[in-house]
Amino acid sequence: MTKFSHKAVTLLTLTATAAMASSAVNAATLEEIKKSGTVRIAVANEIPYGYVDPSGEAKGAGPDVAKAIMKTLGVEKIEWVATNFSSLIPGLQADRFDMVAAEMAILPDRCNQVLFSEPNTSYGEGLLVATGNPKNIHAFEDFAKKDGLKVAIMAGADQLEMMQKLGVDEANLVTISANADAISTVSTGRADAYAATSLTVGNLAEQSDGVELADKFTDPVVDGEAVRSWGGFTFAKGNETLRDAVNQALADVKKTDDWSKMVTSYGFTQSDLDGSLNRSTQELCSPSN
Repeated sequence: MTKFSHKAVTLLTLTATAAMASSAVNAATLEEIKKSGTVRIAVANEIPYGYVDPSGEAKGAGPDVAKAIMKTLGVEKIEWVATNFSSLIPGLQADRFDMVAAEMAILPDRCNQVLFSEPNTSYGEGLLVATGNPKNIHAFEDFAKKDGLKVAIMAGADQLEMMQKLGVDEANLVTISANADAISTVSTGRADAYAATSLTVGNLAEQSDGVELADKFTDPVVDGEAVRSWGGFTFAKGNETLRDAVNQALADVKKTDDWSKMVTSYGFTQSDLDGSLNRSTQELCSPSN
């Protein structure tokens, strides 16, 4: 391991701090976005949260609600950017887009890196397994209890932290770059299952005869509580003006029937909708959460 002098470490720290500050300064405010007439919004091509279909149209619970929000804010055009999930936060920090509409789970460690709106949705977990579920897998905890079982997770996804807290050995974790790789990873036996949200897993199961949604799934219990995630819109640190404007518009949109229709059309249940109203971003960002 290379040893750094105190002076070098200080210089690196100052450089990193300056880079973060520069990112915040460069983030476009709502006023600047309105002036240009265009807002850049990123998705991770993850159905049903946020994706771009073959015709180039952005769809999903995040994009549909984002469209309604931008209409309320008077922003005429949305430039959609599709990228890997693990590139969403770095992309915001590098000013490659102004906002993320991927229904990213609001977590304390992420709150230290970016700003979140209030929750737009809530959702639970699930497992994609080979047809017939030959390894008899029904819970995230199975990968800690049964020797040799391998579970795939997407790079940057919060399932990694869940598996770590449940005591799953690092050797039993298989990282993939995108949800599109999950079906082949499970059907070829590279992993015995793919851990993701229930909506993601359900959509993947519909795409192939070689995989299915694990039945009798038991919600993971982490730190004494059954896991549920709350997804929101994401912004660069320092861009409170855009975040606050989106929050106000989101609050108005969520009072309409259109919001319920938009979100449930992608498979979210009434419980998911009700759940999104039960927690605030301040609570979700708290280290004690």
